[in-house]
Amino acid sequence: MPITPSNSDLCEIRRRDGRLDEAAAHGRRAVTLDPSDAAGWYNLGLVLYDRLEVAASIACERRAVRLRPDWPGPHFELAEGLLLSGQWEEGWREYEWRWRLPGVPPLAPPAILERHVHTAARSWDGRAMLDGTLLLVADQGFGDTIQFARYLPMAASLCPNLVVACSPDMLPVIRALPGGHRTVTAWEEAPPFDAYAALSSLPGLFGTRIDTIPAPLPGLRAEPERVERWAERLDGLLPRGYRRVGLVWAGRPTHGNDRNRSLTLARLAAFFALEKTVLVPLQKGPAQAEAARYYRAAPLVDLGPELESFADTMAVLEQLDHVVCVDTAVAHLAGAMGRPTAVLLPYAPDWRWLLGRSGTPWYPTVTLHRQPAPGRWDEAIRGAIAAVTGSNLRASGRPSRR
Repeated sequence: MPITPSNSDLCEIRRRDGRLDEAAAHGRRAVTLDPSDAAGWYNLGLVLYDRLEVAASIACERRAVRLRPDWPGPHFELAEGLLLSGQWEEGWREYEWRWRLPGVPPLAPPAILERHVHTAARSWDGRAMLDGTLLLVADQGFGDTIQFARYLPMAASLCPNLVVACSPDMLPVIRALPGGHRTVTAWEEAPPFDAYAALSSLPGLFGTRIDTIPAPLPGLRAEPERVERWAERLDGLLPRGYRRVGLVWAGRPTHGNDRNRSLTLARLAAFFALEKTVLVPLQKGPAQAEAARYYRAAPLVDLGPELESFADTMAVLEQLDHVVCVDTAVAHLAGAMGRPTAVLLPYAPDWRWLLGRSGTPWYPTVTLHRQPAPGRWDEAIRGAIAAVTGSNLRASGRPSRR
């Protein structure tokens, strides 16, 4: 005999299908029938976040936390709502519950902790450690690493003997920073260390508020030799006197929110008719193949297959007038380098972009273009067009560089 899903289950099923009104109705029915069920409040909080009813989402997750204080899920979703709405003091504390979520690996393998420490390694609390070694781990995606790398100089001022553990992909970014931070890309390379912390925990450790966000990565520039090579390459490929606009329209398909944050190249059709503009896709991954099917008025030169690393992407970014992208690592990289960048955001964005802003305190040269409702990209794309062309300086914040 088939099992009938509960209202709480249906809330989550409909949410994942993007049927948010139905999901909310099931969620409210669930908590009405059983106000003591933490799962019902948790699932309702999830769909209310997606509907951008953030205050109500926070209230639901608080209720779930009171009912099941040790359940990581509601704590983490509470953090998302608090951070999105600018309530960062409490938000950073709740954000640390991410380590207890199912499937999230520990920051450092226990065997490494035992093998590489000459004293009992501890989680760093943000206080000065002038004699010991601090290991900072780039623990999340590429965009997160770029966003939070701005805290490395602050950490180094407290712990001069600093080591950064990151993926090989991030080496060009970390090595391009002033300060010459020592890096390792495999646990076996890690030296003995006295304390460790996640790079994504540094905002909380430093008590970051919206008005105290450190400036983006100071002096982040591509390697001069690589810039010279790419400048010669692009000057030979691109028509002279044209505005150069980099495009990234899709993120990593395995990302939990990719169906909401990514689009297709065809959805950017408004850019295809721009005069005196050449489009330069920086897209990687499966969506890169869409560039081969492009046949429109604006010239398009697909560089995706030639971008072997972030070192190449950084060098190309220095040759562009503007970048238009969805919420991916390129948005963070371009913003960190001070490049004019228009970011297309889904209706319920990731917490770091906050609410109702056309700009972001994380990256002064980035403009944000938000969906007015789930799935509605046209208005956001029109805003990005205005930012690129300088036709609406209030929206873009600055004219495009010609």
